Amino acid sequence: MKNAKHVNYLQIDNNVQICEEQDVVVLSSAEAYNKLEWSRGLFDARPKEGYFIWIKESIEDTLITNILMCSMYAVQKTTNLVVLEEDVQAKLKSTCASSKKFLYGKHFGNTKIILKENAKLEMNSFHRWGKYDTIESKMELILKKNAEAIFTQKCHDVPANLKMRNSHYLDENSSLNFVTTVLAKQGKVEMYDDTYLNGKNANGLSRVRMICRKKSQIDAYSNMIGNKAGTGHLDCMGLLLCEDASIIAEPKLINKNKDASLTHEASVGKISEDVLNYLRSRGLTEDQAIDLVVNGFLGDEEEIIIDGSNVSSKLYM
Repeated sequence: MKNAKHVNYLQIDNNVQICEEQDVVVLSSAEAYNKLEWSRGLFDARPKEGYFIWIKESIEDTLITNILMCSMYAVQKTTNLVVLEEDVQAKLKSTCASSKKFLYGKHFGNTKIILKENAKLEMNSFHRWGKYDTIESKMELILKKNAEAIFTQKCHDVPANLKMRNSHYLDENSSLNFVTTVLAKQGKVEMYDDTYLNGKNANGLSRVRMICRKKSQIDAYSNMIGNKAGTGHLDCMGLLLCEDASIIAEPKLINKNKDASLTHEASVGKISEDVLNYLRSRGLTEDQAIDLVVNGFLGDEEEIIIDGSNVSSKLYM
């Protein structure tokens, strides 16, 4: 595996800075469309802004992209394309955020990620928005034969209205582990997540973790579609922390192949009083106890251990 330093794409409002490294091509999407004829068929339309990342060899260091809104009433319409060549392994960290809480900005993001045969990607995507921003994001993840993706998507500062749509297409023997975590506070979130098992022995796992505080609402719709003899699982869990919050968790299995195996589980509830009492008995305030449970619920590990005791067996009821 070859070494490469961080590759950065930085967009502040509509101004772009790019750093390109060996074995990785980083361009604006508009420049890639003009320079690389083969890329044009991968864009839905001619892009105006956003990033293009073409990873031609495996790299050890994490590639980083940052798209930030920093000015009042900024408008961003980004079209992003990431392509991993065959047998390539890479890590990518992507951030989309507002620098302040009251910018009244608008961000419309459209991202396509393509993993060619035997490619592997670990990606972390972070979103943080201001209260009055308008945000819509769309992502397509395409896994060719034997490709593998481990993807974590987090939005723990949501605007008044947030719409997210993710679509995953899995070819033969490909594998996807996709995790979305959302923390809503005085906002409305609409999430749509579709996973298509299009190749034999494709394996798709989609997990959603949702927490609602105060006057917030999360509507989450997840579909697992078995077109070939693959395996798919949907896992949707939500916590309500206030009386005036609401969550809709709607997993749906659509099986079009008798040899496909599709399963799902969904649950929405509150934090268990037993867990809160236990944590308070260890010297935590109620707010500290709730924050601890929330952090464990939204983190990579759903396990909370205090004084050697495991309290994750029944987080909510």
